Amino acid sequence: MTTGASTSPRTATRPRRSRLRTFLPLGIAAWLVLEIWLLTVVAGATSGFTVFLLLVAGLVLGSVVIKRAGRRAFRNLNEALQRGGSPSRTGGNGLVMLGGLLLMLPGLISDAAGLLLLLPPVQKAVGRYTERTIDRKLRQSSYGSFGDAFQQARMHRPDGKVVQGEVVRDEPEETPGEPRPPLPR
Repeated sequence: MTTGASTSPRTATRPRRSRLRTFLPLGIAAWLVLEIWLLTVVAGATSGFTVFLLLVAGLVLGSVVIKRAGRRAFRNLNEALQRGGSPSRTGGNGLVMLGGLLLMLPGLISDAAGLLLLLPPVQKAVGRYTERTIDRKLRQSSYGSFGDAFQQARMHRPDGKVVQGEVVRDEPEETPGEPRPPLPR
């Protein structure tokens, strides 16, 4: 006879799935169905060639937007790190890049969302919402705030500069055949 808690799968409690993990696949499937439906409606109203031109134009525009925003983001990141500031305050380049990615995806709904993300008022609103959400999630965890993550990644020198160097150890040269002594920890 055994005593104690039962470990059968029926009585064990599983952790709850988040709403995002539950509804994200359904949302993606609905979005894909809407994209295909809208493409067929537009193709029926105009022509297939017009839809093709719209998709190619979205691809080209999205790639140009991503390229320009990537260069700007890299330049802003370098400037912020040289100043010793936090790169989290360098602007909405990530949202511009997301807008470019949405433009590159085939579909008219994603193109409309990508074009909306290129508008500065929409970028500011989405950026504020995203930053508040990330800060709230980080405060709930033990990692600190969003800006602290970048400060922890930098070298802790007053001027923020990286010093190039080489590690030199003062160890006696070993002779062939002798075992090497262990390194101190």
